Amino acid sequence: MDFKSQAESLREQLVAWRRDFHAHPEIGFQEHRSAGIIAEQLRELGYQVQTGVAHTGVVGLLEGKQPGTVVMARFDMDALPIAEENETDYVSQNPGVMHGCGHDGHMAIGLGVAALMAQRRDEIAGTLKLVFQPGEEGMNGAEVMMREGVLEKPRPDVVLVTHVWNDAPVGTIDATPGAVMAAAERWHCAIRGKGGHGAQPQRTVDPIVVAAQVVVALQTIVSRNVGPLETAVVTVGQIRGGDAFNVIPSQVQMEGTIRTYDPQVRETVLRRVREVIEGVAAACGAEAELKITPLTPAVVNDAEAVKVVRAAARAVVGPENVFSGKQTMGSEDAAFFLREVPGCYFFLGSANAERGLDAPHHNPRFDFDEGALPLGLAVMMNALGHYLL
Repeated sequence: MDFKSQAESLREQLVAWRRDFHAHPEIGFQEHRSAGIIAEQLRELGYQVQTGVAHTGVVGLLEGKQPGTVVMARFDMDALPIAEENETDYVSQNPGVMHGCGHDGHMAIGLGVAALMAQRRDEIAGTLKLVFQPGEEGMNGAEVMMREGVLEKPRPDVVLVTHVWNDAPVGTIDATPGAVMAAAERWHCAIRGKGGHGAQPQRTVDPIVVAAQVVVALQTIVSRNVGPLETAVVTVGQIRGGDAFNVIPSQVQMEGTIRTYDPQVRETVLRRVREVIEGVAAACGAEAELKITPLTPAVVNDAEAVKVVRAAARAVVGPENVFSGKQTMGSEDAAFFLREVPGCYFFLGSANAERGLDAPHHNPRFDFDEGALPLGLAVMMNALGHYLL
């Protein structure tokens, strides 16, 4: 099965789909236009289509004539609240919103998968389940889809996910067993002291000073409570307090994120964040109210599924361009799917520094080499073919 040449023959269509989605980005759970286009394409190809899953999600089923494996492929749809600064023919037409993470490319690849698999309907032994997911960017759309039954009727045996990746050059693939993206928590803390005049600090309990001590003390968690061969991140992302130059406020609000891979490390870090914040506040005569909100678990790849994807990738980009070992402290809600069903989340190299297409993800100048689209499609098709054809 020469999926590489078939995918290449769709290059023009893949680019057209991607650029159309890019020019019309939509925030999570508002992807009405994108979902409408996807649903229409799937229906025309003969898929059983379910819409409105998690508000705007679309699920397409293609059942083979023979029983077999149920394979789910996920493609996220949402854009980011970023004002695009690129100057292209397909620049965002929606002010303040852009596809700054490559989900436009994912939708295009998903539609390419739908088209090529529909051509082989009579050869399929099993069922293909295409999931176009809303709200990946911090909204846990995957978890919402799961609550609405996306992993049932039929339940997948394996899940495949790809992500364009501007940290790696176009023409490369990374598929790594085990944890590849971090579990994420969001934390918020209110430090309450005693406000007063800026010229009489002795009559106050200054929450700004307490917050400053907290920031410094939090840095010791990773350096002194997490093993040197283990990994964690504790970040303070926001500090808000005070309204006047000569007034010590009564409270300060702090927010941040926690990232970990290992469950035991996670428990240690969560415990120490609470102990440090509450302990520092108490030592300074203040009070701290801390709330930690889990966002996503770690993305953990199944070793057998990774073997399938790596073999699929070698046939497309050559063994010298297939890598293993990529890990990032970024988070991804595909983790919810992969926690329930074995699968593989693989990185699709998409950067081209010579063409200036190497801005990082979530940057207002993010764009990628569209040569990644047929390559990603071919790898996905090879992997799906292993299970279904």
